[in-house]
Amino acid sequence: MQATSNEKAFHLHLNYDVQTEPHTSKWLLADIKKRVFDITVASLVTIAILIWLFPLLILLIKLSSAGPALFIQLRTGRNGRLFPCLKFRTMVYDNNAHFRQATRNDARITRIGKFLRKTNLDEMPQFLNVLAGHMSVVGPRPHPIPLDDQHWHTMPGYKERYTVRPGITGLAQARGARGETDSLYKMKLRVRYDHLYIRRQSSRLDAKICWWTVKAAIYGNENAW
Repeated sequence: MQATSNEKAFHLHLNYDVQTEPHTSKWLLADIKKRVFDITVASLVTIAILIWLFPLLILLIKLSSAGPALFIQLRTGRNGRLFPCLKFRTMVYDNNAHFRQATRNDARITRIGKFLRKTNLDEMPQFLNVLAGHMSVVGPRPHPIPLDDQHWHTMPGYKERYTVRPGITGLAQARGARGETDSLYKMKLRVRYDHLYIRRQSSRLDAKICWWTVKAAIYGNENAW
């Protein structure tokens, strides 16, 4: 996938000077354990769910509106490296669209897209990102590059979110801090959740966040702002 000229400009402007943690033996062991957790969960989901869910949702998306079934957007990964983030397309396709955060009752969202967003199924292709090493199952959510550009140099602690692999879900999302960040307060709250997760991350916490995310998807993310 090629970056658009706007994405390239944003990326160059950000100057990704993320400070990584020293690679101590304890840090490396924790990183290996997390990667084993990620590969195990992503492999099970791919074999048990994605193998039949992918073709079904691709068909429904293609039947509901014109355009590709997958939405691929460059996002910021660990240590500021860009990667192609995969999602099922939930909006009307516009090849020349400029970045604009999705809002509640956004007219661009298709009928099937509303269901996918409400149940988090639009994020399911990101398990392939996990297998590729771009993402973790749990971690700070990767934001679109224009949103990074807005906060990277002005919000304390913002860029430190990227000292770890971004996640399909995270502590912020599981606790309801998901969706449009239309105020500085909402973004600051999300960043605080992300820092809390980075400090306390463990396999047990990852398992809890996965369970909270599944529960939220079943109940339609009713606690989201």
